[in-house]
Amino acid sequence: MKRLLKRNLLFDGGILIIVGIAGIAGIGLGWFFCKAAPIGNGFVAKYLCSSTFISNRNPETVFAEDISPVNPLAKMVKYKINSRNKSVTAGSFGLFEMTAIYREGCGCSLVIDTTEEEMRSQKLVEPGFEKGRPKHRGDLPWPMGSKGPVNGQSMGIDMEKLEKAIDAAFSEPNPDNSRKTRAVVIVHNDKLIAERYAPGFNKEMPLLGWSISKSVTNSLVGILVKEGKLDVMQPAPVAEWQKDDDQRERITIDQLLRMSSGLEFEEVYAPLYDATYMLYGSYDFAAYAAGKPLETEPDEKWYYSSGTANIVARIVRQTAEKEYEYYYSFLYDKLFDKIGMYSAVMEPDSSGTFVGSSYTFATARDWARFGLLFLQDGLWQGERILPEGWVGYTTTPTPGAAKGEYGAHFWLNAGTEGDPADRRWPRAPGDAYAALGFQEQKVIVIPSRKIVLVRFGATSDREAWDTDEFIKNVLEAFPL
Repeated sequence: MKRLLKRNLLFDGGILIIVGIAGIAGIGLGWFFCKAAPIGNGFVAKYLCSSTFISNRNPETVFAEDISPVNPLAKMVKYKINSRNKSVTAGSFGLFEMTAIYREGCGCSLVIDTTEEEMRSQKLVEPGFEKGRPKHRGDLPWPMGSKGPVNGQSMGIDMEKLEKAIDAAFSEPNPDNSRKTRAVVIVHNDKLIAERYAPGFNKEMPLLGWSISKSVTNSLVGILVKEGKLDVMQPAPVAEWQKDDDQRERITIDQLLRMSSGLEFEEVYAPLYDATYMLYGSYDFAAYAAGKPLETEPDEKWYYSSGTANIVARIVRQTAEKEYEYYYSFLYDKLFDKIGMYSAVMEPDSSGTFVGSSYTFATARDWARFGLLFLQDGLWQGERILPEGWVGYTTTPTPGAAKGEYGAHFWLNAGTEGDPADRRWPRAPGDAYAALGFQEQKVIVIPSRKIVLVRFGATSDREAWDTDEFIKNVLEAFPL
């Protein structure tokens, strides 16, 4: 009897331990879900809103092809689209609902720590903006008009090789690891040489550049530098740092552009990390990033950070607001409309600051126009858009980037100091540089070959896409 009682006590004790562990695990999972669900729902609402009301894509297709492969919580999310109000709401089991709203001229934003009414009353875009939008003339060649690609044979281009290079870009050698290339545009000597789109996509569809937005932010800073309104070598005007004992007040705009500010930030795209919380859980992205403490001394370490890009974006906004009642006019008047990027939209956070790290849409042709601006050293049809020397500054390697792979909000191909062959894309020229975004979005500029390459897609696994191979294949079709 005593042995049986002892066994029962041991059994009951074991059960209690197991139940206790399960209970703790359940509490942990519950806590994680409560924290992660709003982020996952925010991603769904924001992505669907932009894809529906900017790109005019089918929401079901977007959810299946774009959202589910990268959002582990997508299976638990239900969404509803209000076409009349131009908004999208997403929730998990009816909980933690997040809403994104669309506004003409500035796209979609999540409603966080504010109301939809307050956001719609923000003075970002001048009333009647969309009615006065310019359009490309159909009788003029690209980039000034909308006519199609020219015949590159007269320029010495092997068009058969070029077609094979594009075929390779759209091919799917591994069905289990899809590339999902959606657009390729190739420019040479300021002429549109070739373009191709996947089924369901076309030359009129604005595409999300993700972190290509950082390079657009670079150009907006450049314009303000040209106008004498910013000096990148001076301490960044960030309100959160203006205290006598705050060591962050020494951080310059240059250090923010070069990702060497020293600010603590986790560039990890998973629940509970800085990057995702900033994008899908914050009212003011710049304030979130600016609130981070110093991890190292400025210029001591290079670390890619979307947070610093949004601090720069708020500096651009605050500088433009000194002149513009509706500061989005600065973006359009001084950059997008100047170079014919009429489809471009930079979306703001809930506070109204454009998201300089991540949320710019434009057609593939307009992204090529952006690349051409830099290929032409900041000149457009004889007018200087970016200050003289800005492209040189932008493409000067940041000291902390070991392989010379980063400049000022652009990726470089400079290579290791003392060994230029040890570079990001070994088969591409060393002077190549690029604006790059999540899922292998590319605007690649190759000055020595006078080429701009644009590639857009939804490549969830980096192993599925080889940029070095893509560049090599294309260059083989062009004369030296």
